Amino acid sequence: MAKNRFSHAWLHDHINDPYVKMAQRDGYRARAAYKLKEIDEQDKLIRPGMVIVDLGAAPGSWSQYARNRLGMLSRKKSDVGTQQDGHAVATDAASMRKTAERAQPASPALSPDQPSTALNGRIIALDMLPMAPIADVAFLQGDFREDDVLEKLEKMLGGCKVDLVISDMAPNLSGVALADAARIEHVCDLALEFSQRHLTPDGALLVKCFHGSGYSQIIEKFKHQFRVVAPRKPKASRDKSSETFILGKKLKHPG
Repeated sequence: MAKNRFSHAWLHDHINDPYVKMAQRDGYRARAAYKLKEIDEQDKLIRPGMVIVDLGAAPGSWSQYARNRLGMLSRKKSDVGTQQDGHAVATDAASMRKTAERAQPASPALSPDQPSTALNGRIIALDMLPMAPIADVAFLQGDFREDDVLEKLEKMLGGCKVDLVISDMAPNLSGVALADAARIEHVCDLALEFSQRHLTPDGALLVKCFHGSGYSQIIEKFKHQFRVVAPRKPKASRDKSSETFILGKKLKHPG
Protein backbone atom coordinates (compact mmCIF):
# COMPACT_ATOMS: atom_id res chain seq x y z
CA MET A 1 0.00 0.00 0.00
CA ALA A 2 2.81 2.41 0.93
CA LYS A 3 4.54 1.64 -2.36
CA ASN A 4 1.35 2.46 -4.29
CA ARG A 5 1.01 5.77 -2.45
CA PHE A 6 4.62 6.61 -3.29
CA SER A 7 4.08 5.72 -6.97
CA HIS A 8 0.95 7.86 -7.19
CA ALA A 9 2.73 10.78 -5.49
CA TRP A 10 5.70 10.50 -7.86
CA LEU A 11 3.42 10.33 -10.89
CA HIS A 12 1.46 13.37 -9.69
CA ASP A 13 4.67 15.36 -9.15
CA HIS A 14 6.05 14.26 -12.53
CA ILE A 15 2.93 15.22 -14.48
CA ASN A 16 2.82 18.63 -12.81
CA ASP A 17 6.57 19.24 -13.03
CA PRO A 18 7.15 22.48 -15.00
CA TYR A 19 10.37 21.08 -16.49
CA VAL A 20 8.52 18.02 -17.80
CA LYS A 21 6.02 20.35 -19.48
CA MET A 22 8.85 22.47 -20.90
CA ALA A 23 10.58 19.38 -22.28
CA GLN A 24 7.38 18.30 -24.02
CA ARG A 25 6.91 21.80 -25.42
CA ASP A 26 10.51 22.14 -26.66
CA GLY A 27 10.82 18.62 -28.04
CA TYR A 28 13.38 17.31 -25.54
CA ARG A 29 13.27 13.67 -24.54
CA ALA A 30 13.74 14.35 -20.83
CA ARG A 31 13.64 17.21 -18.34
CA ALA A 32 17.38 16.65 -17.76
CA ALA A 33 18.06 18.92 -20.75
CA TYR A 34 17.33 21.92 -18.54
CA LYS A 35 19.96 20.88 -16.01
CA LEU A 36 22.63 21.09 -18.69
CA LYS A 37 21.07 24.25 -20.10
CA GLU A 38 21.28 26.06 -16.77
CA ILE A 39 24.89 25.00 -16.16
CA ASP A 40 25.85 25.91 -19.72
CA GLU A 41 24.29 29.36 -19.38
CA GLN A 42 26.14 29.91 -16.11
CA ASP A 43 29.54 28.58 -17.17
CA LYS A 44 29.52 29.10 -20.97
CA LEU A 45 30.52 25.49 -21.59
CA ILE A 46 29.46 25.06 -25.21
CA ARG A 47 31.16 27.08 -27.95
CA PRO A 48 31.34 26.84 -31.76
CA GLY A 49 33.68 24.21 -33.17
CA MET A 50 33.72 22.02 -30.08
CA VAL A 51 34.15 18.26 -29.95
CA ILE A 52 31.74 17.03 -27.27
CA VAL A 53 31.43 13.53 -25.79
CA ASP A 54 28.20 12.67 -23.95
CA LEU A 55 28.57 9.69 -21.60
CA GLY A 56 25.45 7.93 -20.36
CA ALA A 57 23.52 9.75 -23.06
CA ALA A 58 20.21 7.84 -23.30
CA PRO A 59 17.48 8.85 -23.80
CA GLY A 60 19.40 11.74 -25.36
CA SER A 61 18.26 15.06 -23.94
CA TRP A 62 21.79 16.26 -23.14
CA SER A 63 22.94 15.43 -26.67
CA GLN A 64 19.84 17.17 -28.01
CA TYR A 65 20.65 20.30 -26.04
CA ALA A 66 24.35 20.27 -27.00
CA ARG A 67 23.50 19.77 -30.68
CA ASN A 68 20.84 22.46 -30.50
CA ARG A 69 23.29 24.86 -28.85
CA LEU A 70 26.04 24.22 -31.41
CA GLY A 71 23.50 24.77 -34.17
CA MET A 72 22.36 28.09 -32.72
CA LEU A 73 25.93 29.29 -32.19
CA SER A 74 26.89 28.27 -35.73
CA ARG A 75 23.90 30.14 -37.13
CA LYS A 76 24.70 33.29 -35.15
CA LYS A 77 28.32 33.18 -36.31
CA SER A 78 27.14 32.77 -39.91
CA ASP A 79 24.77 35.73 -39.55
CA VAL A 80 27.60 37.94 -38.27
CA GLY A 81 29.89 36.84 -41.11
CA THR A 82 27.22 37.59 -43.72
CA GLN A 83 26.64 41.05 -42.30
CA GLN A 84 30.36 41.83 -42.30
CA ASP A 85 30.98 40.44 -45.80
CA GLY A 86 28.13 42.56 -47.15
CA HIS A 87 29.34 45.65 -45.26
CA ALA A 88 25.93 45.79 -43.58
CA VAL A 89 27.36 46.56 -40.15
CA ALA A 90 25.36 48.97 -38.01
CA THR A 91 27.23 52.01 -36.71
CA ASP A 92 24.81 53.75 -34.36
CA ALA A 93 23.20 52.33 -31.21
CA ALA A 94 19.63 52.28 -32.56
CA SER A 95 20.65 50.47 -35.74
CA MET A 96 22.73 47.98 -33.74
CA ARG A 97 19.70 47.13 -31.59
CA LYS A 98 17.55 46.59 -34.68
CA THR A 99 20.23 44.41 -36.26
CA ALA A 100 20.48 42.31 -33.10
CA GLU A 101 16.70 41.90 -32.96
CA ARG A 102 16.58 40.75 -36.58
CA ALA A 103 19.36 38.23 -35.90
CA GLN A 104 17.49 36.62 -32.98
CA PRO A 105 15.75 33.35 -33.89
CA ALA A 106 11.96 33.39 -33.65
CA SER A 107 12.14 30.40 -31.30
CA PRO A 108 14.55 30.05 -28.33
CA ALA A 109 15.62 26.66 -29.64
CA LEU A 110 16.04 24.79 -32.88
CA SER A 111 13.97 21.64 -33.14
CA PRO A 112 16.26 19.21 -31.27
CA ASP A 113 16.04 16.44 -33.85
CA GLN A 114 16.06 18.43 -37.11
CA PRO A 115 19.30 18.20 -39.12
CA SER A 116 21.48 21.30 -39.10
CA THR A 117 22.74 22.60 -42.42
CA ALA A 118 26.03 23.76 -40.91
CA LEU A 119 26.71 22.40 -37.43
CA ASN A 120 30.03 23.84 -36.29
CA GLY A 121 31.25 21.03 -34.05
CA ARG A 122 30.96 17.30 -33.32
CA ILE A 123 28.98 15.33 -30.76
CA ILE A 124 29.56 11.68 -29.90
CA ALA A 125 27.10 10.03 -27.51
CA LEU A 126 27.53 6.73 -25.67
CA ASP A 127 25.23 4.58 -23.56
CA MET A 128 24.62 0.96 -22.64
CA LEU A 129 20.98 1.39 -23.65
CA PRO A 130 19.75 1.94 -27.20
CA MET A 131 19.00 5.53 -28.16
CA ALA A 132 16.82 6.85 -30.96
CA PRO A 133 18.86 8.76 -33.55
CA ILE A 134 19.52 12.47 -33.07
CA ALA A 135 20.45 14.60 -36.05
CA ASP A 136 24.18 15.44 -36.20
CA VAL A 137 24.98 13.17 -33.22
CA ALA A 138 27.08 10.00 -33.63
CA PHE A 139 25.94 7.28 -31.22
CA LEU A 140 27.84 4.29 -29.83
CA GLN A 141 25.95 1.68 -27.81
CA GLY A 142 28.07 -0.10 -25.23
CA ASP A 143 29.29 -0.26 -21.65
CA PHE A 144 31.80 2.51 -20.99
CA ARG A 145 33.48 0.27 -18.42
CA GLU A 146 34.51 -2.23 -21.13
CA ASP A 147 37.87 -1.74 -22.86
CA ASP A 148 36.57 -2.69 -26.31
CA VAL A 149 33.82 -0.05 -26.08
CA LEU A 150 36.34 2.57 -25.04
CA GLU A 151 38.52 1.59 -28.01
CA LYS A 152 35.56 2.05 -30.36
CA LEU A 153 34.89 5.47 -28.87
CA GLU A 154 38.53 6.47 -29.34
CA LYS A 155 38.37 5.26 -32.94
CA MET A 156 35.32 7.46 -33.55
CA LEU A 157 37.32 10.43 -32.26
CA GLY A 158 39.98 9.69 -34.84
CA GLY A 159 42.77 11.19 -32.77
CA CYS A 160 40.91 14.45 -32.15
CA LYS A 161 41.08 15.97 -28.70
CA VAL A 162 37.81 16.59 -26.86
CA ASP A 163 36.74 20.04 -25.68
CA LEU A 164 33.91 18.99 -23.38
CA VAL A 165 32.90 15.74 -21.69
CA ILE A 166 29.40 15.66 -20.21
CA SER A 167 28.31 12.69 -18.13
CA ASP A 168 24.84 12.04 -16.78
CA MET A 169 25.87 8.46 -16.00
CA ALA A 170 24.57 7.00 -12.75
CA PRO A 171 24.98 3.45 -11.45
CA ASN A 172 22.08 1.34 -10.24
CA LEU A 173 21.80 2.17 -6.55
CA SER A 174 21.12 -0.51 -3.94
CA GLY A 175 20.24 1.67 -0.96
CA VAL A 176 23.34 0.45 0.88
CA ALA A 177 25.30 3.66 1.48
CA LEU A 178 28.84 2.29 1.29
CA ALA A 179 28.17 0.13 -1.76
CA ASP A 180 26.42 2.96 -3.58
CA ALA A 181 29.21 5.41 -2.74
CA ALA A 182 31.76 3.02 -4.27
CA ARG A 183 29.67 2.65 -7.44
CA ILE A 184 29.19 6.40 -7.83
CA GLU A 185 32.90 7.04 -7.29
CA HIS A 186 33.80 4.37 -9.85
CA VAL A 187 31.61 6.00 -12.51
CA CYS A 188 33.20 9.39 -11.79
CA ASP A 189 36.66 7.81 -11.91
CA LEU A 190 35.95 6.47 -15.40
CA ALA A 191 34.91 9.92 -16.62
CA LEU A 192 37.99 11.48 -15.00
CA GLU A 193 40.33 8.95 -16.60
CA PHE A 194 38.80 9.45 -20.03
CA SER A 195 39.01 13.23 -19.64
CA GLN A 196 42.64 13.12 -18.57
CA ARG A 197 43.52 11.19 -21.72
CA HIS A 198 41.38 13.02 -24.24
CA LEU A 199 40.57 16.58 -23.13
CA THR A 200 42.29 19.62 -24.58
CA PRO A 201 44.31 21.60 -21.99
CA ASP A 202 41.43 24.10 -21.63
CA GLY A 203 38.73 21.43 -21.81
CA ALA A 204 36.02 20.73 -19.26
CA LEU A 205 34.31 17.76 -17.61
CA LEU A 206 30.80 17.84 -16.13
CA VAL A 207 29.61 14.76 -14.21
CA LYS A 208 26.58 13.82 -12.19
CA CYS A 209 27.26 12.93 -8.58
CA PHE A 210 25.34 12.52 -5.33
CA HIS A 211 25.89 14.10 -1.94
CA GLY A 212 26.73 11.54 0.70
CA SER A 213 29.49 9.13 1.57
CA GLY A 214 32.40 9.48 -0.84
CA TYR A 215 31.38 12.88 -2.22
CA SER A 216 34.34 14.73 -0.68
CA GLN A 217 36.77 12.17 -2.13
CA ILE A 218 35.38 12.78 -5.62
CA ILE A 219 35.78 16.54 -5.18
CA GLU A 220 39.41 16.00 -4.15
CA LYS A 221 40.05 13.92 -7.27
CA PHE A 222 38.65 16.72 -9.40
CA LYS A 223 40.88 19.24 -7.65
CA HIS A 224 43.89 17.04 -8.30
CA GLN A 225 43.09 16.96 -12.02
CA PHE A 226 41.57 20.40 -12.77
CA ARG A 227 42.55 23.99 -12.04
CA VAL A 228 38.92 25.05 -11.62
CA VAL A 229 36.40 22.88 -9.76
CA ALA A 230 32.83 23.90 -8.99
CA PRO A 231 29.78 21.99 -7.72
CA ARG A 232 26.53 22.83 -9.47
CA LYS A 233 22.94 22.23 -8.33
CA PRO A 234 20.67 23.42 -11.15
CA LYS A 235 17.08 24.37 -10.38
CA ALA A 236 15.89 21.56 -12.63
CA SER A 237 17.30 19.06 -10.11
CA ARG A 238 14.50 18.07 -7.78
CA ASP A 239 14.79 19.57 -4.31
CA LYS A 240 14.42 16.19 -2.61
CA SER A 241 17.23 14.66 -4.67
CA SER A 242 20.83 14.45 -3.45
CA GLU A 243 21.86 14.76 -7.08
CA THR A 244 24.47 17.37 -7.85
CA PHE A 245 26.96 18.01 -10.63
CA ILE A 246 30.69 18.61 -10.50
CA LEU A 247 32.39 20.78 -13.09
CA GLY A 248 36.12 20.65 -13.72
CA LYS A 249 37.87 23.04 -16.12
CA LYS A 250 41.45 23.38 -17.38
CA LEU A 251 43.59 20.28 -16.87
CA LYS A 252 46.54 20.67 -14.53
CA HIS A 253 48.56 18.04 -16.37
CA PRO A 254 47.26 17.70 -19.96
CA GLY A 255 47.74 14.28 -21.51
